[in-house]
Amino acid sequence: TQSENVLGYYVDVERIPNSCRDSPNRIFLKDRKVLLNISMAYYRVNISAYNEAGESPQVIYIVPDFSATDLPGQIHVKHLGTNAVVTWTPEYNPKCFVVDWGTSKEDMHMKIVNTATGNFTLENFQPYKSYKIMVHASDVCQCESFTGHEKTFGVTHFYSVEGVPRTGPANVTILNITKHSALVKWTEIAAEDCLGFLQGYRISLADSSRKRSLAVTLNSSTTSYRLTGLKEKTSYRVQISGFTNAGEGPPTLSQPFSTPKYGTVEALCICVTQHQS
Repeated sequence: TQSENVLGYYVDVERIPNSCRDSPNRIFLKDRKVLLNISMAYYRVNISAYNEAGESPQVIYIVPDFSATDLPGQIHVKHLGTNAVVTWTPEYNPKCFVVDWGTSKEDMHMKIVNTATGNFTLENFQPYKSYKIMVHASDVCQCESFTGHEKTFGVTHFYSVEGVPRTGPANVTILNITKHSALVKWTEIAAEDCLGFLQGYRISLADSSRKRSLAVTLNSSTTSYRLTGLKEKTSYRVQISGFTNAGEGPPTLSQPFSTPKYGTVEALCICVTQHQS
């Protein structure tokens, strides 16, 4: 077969963003694996096979995000209007730093910082958008390939202006309903809908007379809560909203559910997500 005639592979490694417009590093391989010494910056890897007839179409692979829990440095960001002042304390003095920032892999910017003072001003931040800021120490300070020459110092996320979440959580579901308790579950608010750093959720419970019997605040990693102290043979409705430092967003309302007089309601009460107008 044609695959048996493969002589080797081309691996092109390109940093994102490629602000220097360098040609990707091309690696020639006989085996189907390669060890890359790269930083936590985004990288695009293009892989193709070749034989005597020529080169195959490329397969494109984006190196996924790494965990940033064990990095040596802390980055601090202070907003100044639409700008942000980024500061850090170097562990040692590399030749320079490389700063990446942006809202996504497709929207990254890069700047080489030659000063050893550990600060840099980024401009034109848009409100209500989450920016990822990465600082790398590098021994290459000209516009050339950084592959193998830079080491990530720190990573942080930043909003120039926070807003309240634009929606409540989705898929609010009530289950395990007993005479005096029920379990409520929900799906976390998507990051793009938070418009700020999500601090937590607020749950309130009201009976059919709209009398509120519960109001509780939970942290942002919680996606379920057991309601207790309910009355038997009573109809209830749950309301859940998320909040950031800017305030509380619109709530999601569950469908009404009723506690039984005896035993447990085995069937789930699947609640349709709806937002209060």
